[in-house]
Amino acid sequence: MEAAQRSVRGRVVLADDDVLLREGLASLCGRIGYEVAGQAGDAAGLLELVAGQRPDLAIVDIRMPPDHSTEGLKAARTIRERHPDTGILVLSAYVEVEDALELLAGGRGVGYLLKSRVTVVDEFIDALDRIRKGGSVVDPSLVQELFSAQRRDDPLSHLSAREREVLALMAEGRSNAGIGRRLWVTEGTVEKHVRSILGKLGLQEDTDAHRRVLAVLTFLESR
Repeated sequence: MEAAQRSVRGRVVLADDDVLLREGLASLCGRIGYEVAGQAGDAAGLLELVAGQRPDLAIVDIRMPPDHSTEGLKAARTIRERHPDTGILVLSAYVEVEDALELLAGGRGVGYLLKSRVTVVDEFIDALDRIRKGGSVVDPSLVQELFSAQRRDDPLSHLSAREREVLALMAEGRSNAGIGRRLWVTEGTVEKHVRSILGKLGLQEDTDAHRRVLAVLTFLESR
C-alpha cells in the first residue's frame, strides 16, 4: 500500500554527470514518493529518456558534458518544445541570471533552483509538486539578485517594501496562502497587496491567474 501511495506523486528522470549527486537525487525522489524512470549523464541521454519514458518531470543539471556550459539548459528548451507536458526543474551550482530568465520565459511547469536548495527537503518536495502541477519555481537567491539590480526606470519603483516582498514570493511561484504563511499575515491581507500590485503595474482586468503571470513577467523583465 505504501509503495502504491508513493507512486502517485509522479515519474521523474534525472540528468547530471556527477554520479554521486545523481544517485543522491534519485534516492531522495524515491523517498518522497516519486518513481525514478531513468538517469542520464549527458544531454543526449536525457533527451532519449524523456522521449522514451514520457515522465512527469525532468530534473536537469544546467552544465553537462561535453562542454559543461549550458547543455542542460539547451536540453530543457528542447524538452519544452517536444514534450510540453513534461515539467522541468533545472539545478545550478550558482545563480546565473541570464540562463535562469531564458528558462523561465518558457512558461509554466518550469523551475530553477540552486543545488544547495535540494538539501532543504521540504522546499524541494514543494518545488517538485508545484512544477508537476504546472506552476513555476524560482530560487529565492535569484529573486534577491534580481531585486538588488536597481534601474532608474524601474517599473516597480511605485511598489511599497511589503508589496515588493509579496511580488518576490509570487515570482517564486507561491500562492496567496503560501505567501501569507511566509510573511505571517492572513491570506486576505495578501490578496489586498496583490490587487494593489496589479493596479500599480497598470495591468488591465483579466483573469487573476493571467494578471499574476503578467506581474511576475514585469518583475523579471525589469531586472
